[in-house]
Amino acid sequence: MNARGDQAGTRATGVRATIERWSAAPVVFLHRIPRWTLLVAVFALLAIGMIGTGWAAAAGLLALAALLAWFAYLNWPALDGSGRLLRIVALAVLVGFAVGRALERF
Repeated sequence: MNARGDQAGTRATGVRATIERWSAAPVVFLHRIPRWTLLVAVFALLAIGMIGTGWAAAAGLLALAALLAWFAYLNWPALDGSGRLLRIVALAVLVGFAVGRALERF
């Protein structure tokens, strides 16, 4: 395995290669900002989703789910079965809460 987590000598093709190329600049940006910045952003989105109501809360949770889905997609080849399952469950829970907040069920 190489540093990206895929098999040595294997290159991503098609949609995956396009997404990896598109993601390169944002990943470098995230790597250069202070570590606490992303953590604060994640907690802010989570707080908006849990404290807020209606569509604003749903938007915060969906933004957090989109960020998690993007990171999960980029790391998918390097994950084992339990890591993949954990990310799928986390996404399902976030989207479920977002739908519940949008419908004002809880």
